[in-house]
Amino acid sequence: MNSQIADPGLAEEGEKSYRWAYEHMPALTRTIGKIVDQKPLQGRKVGVCLHVTKETSVLVTGLKMLGADVYLAAANPLSTQDDIAAYLASQGVNVFAWRGQTSEEYQESIRNILRGKPDIILDDGSDTHATVHEEPEFSDLSILGGTEETTTGIIRLKALEKTGKMRYPIIGVNNAYTKFLFDNRYGTGQSTIDGILRATSLLIAGKKFVVCSYGWVGRGIAMRARGLGALVIVTEVDPFRALEARMDGYEVLPIGEAAKVGDIFVTATGQFHVIRREHFSLMKDGVVLANAGHFNVEIDVGALEEMKIKKASVRKHVDEYTLKGGKKIYLIGEGRIANLVAAEGHPPEVMALSFSNQLLSAVYLAQHSGEMEKKVNDVPREIDRQVAVNTLEAMGIKIDTPTEEQVKYSESWKV
Repeated sequence: MNSQIADPGLAEEGEKSYRWAYEHMPALTRTIGKIVDQKPLQGRKVGVCLHVTKETSVLVTGLKMLGADVYLAAANPLSTQDDIAAYLASQGVNVFAWRGQTSEEYQESIRNILRGKPDIILDDGSDTHATVHEEPEFSDLSILGGTEETTTGIIRLKALEKTGKMRYPIIGVNNAYTKFLFDNRYGTGQSTIDGILRATSLLIAGKKFVVCSYGWVGRGIAMRARGLGALVIVTEVDPFRALEARMDGYEVLPIGEAAKVGDIFVTATGQFHVIRREHFSLMKDGVVLANAGHFNVEIDVGALEEMKIKKASVRKHVDEYTLKGGKKIYLIGEGRIANLVAAEGHPPEVMALSFSNQLLSAVYLAQHSGEMEKKVNDVPREIDRQVAVNTLEAMGIKIDTPTEEQVKYSESWKV
């Protein structure tokens, strides 16, 4: 464990960041406040594998307020904010996270939260769930259930579900309306652009900005890039999404064609090697590559390493690859998730919705896991709705309720 975690000065800085996030996450704090007196997680151990950011600190302290003993690891080796890790450690959280972990240290940190024998696991990317199912050391763990935050993680868990070997129920937080409609679109849209700007300090306006995939994440990135004046190009494999992107006013091209004209490329697919060797060969001099997906597999960095004749770190979080003939390609954050490597991740306001789902799902698992199938389950509709209600309340927004006459009309087959 990094010695910085015990640094009181660092913990003090982390408390300031925590306070800032707390003040800007009223939807989450309202959610916590409504059930804190019940202590629904009293006596439960909760293993948390999320990006260790100021927003996560509000969730983690909320879990503790509800009675949980929390074990925390990072969901990415380069996403931890060390001041937050130090602050949470000072608050009695069992923290196994620091920025710049090696792959071995990252995996060992996940093992350490599992060695705490959690009852519930909150995951982002499903590395923790995978470790439970793959490694014999954890074959005897008795886990009530878990959650999953990301599209990538849901894909992995659905594959596990098909094998029939899933050991406990999972709630797919990513599939909640109040998660993917807001976190994926507005959160990732803004924070990915933030990461690119912090890393490069380049002008977006006037550049050809290629977004690989038009899922909810891709929609958000495309929308924000266009808002900054970029000429946005979308690549897709799904005909419905490709058609939607076109109807939304974007140019749609195969990646092989987009590679010839793009200035900035962002992958947001959850897929393997979306931008690869043949595309690097087609690209113009000076292009910028960034990844918004959870894992660093969307850009074939291995091929880029093989093709280079020289590599240099030209800015914090930016590597310059010089290819044969002198062409330069700039890679942000080693191909890892740019919004967390080069920036601070999603804004607190939008993470309040996602983490409200995480928190209420953990409570639901503590109370109802025995009634659930060992598969990927949707967030219960009442939780999703409550998160929306809490968020509107926190924003001071009131909405209408249907009249008795309208209720009767909607329930009748007669006009």
